[in-house]
Amino acid sequence: MRVLLRPEAEQELLEAQAWYESKALGLGFEFARAADAAVASALRNPLSHLRIEEEFRRVLFRKFPYMLIYLPSSEELLVVSFFHQHREPGAWQERFGG
Repeated sequence: MRVLLRPEAEQELLEAQAWYESKALGLGFEFARAADAAVASALRNPLSHLRIEEEFRRVLFRKFPYMLIYLPSSEELLVVSFFHQHREPGAWQERFGG
């Protein structure tokens, strides 16, 4: 199964990583590792994570107030958002006209 990142998700990831790195040396790397772990968890068992809207699912990050929001299919895992949990809950849905 391949992983595809929407451009918005990639931007969120890079911005959050830079923000954490600006707060403490190495913290951005820890954030990136948490993001990688969330993606790996989704890849291992894409249908086991909580469904949050239609077929979209989420994986909570460890140690950071973020979640990975993704859409699984038989061939790919579409990463929709690296979403900060304190944002407006449905903000990520605007990308899909929701």
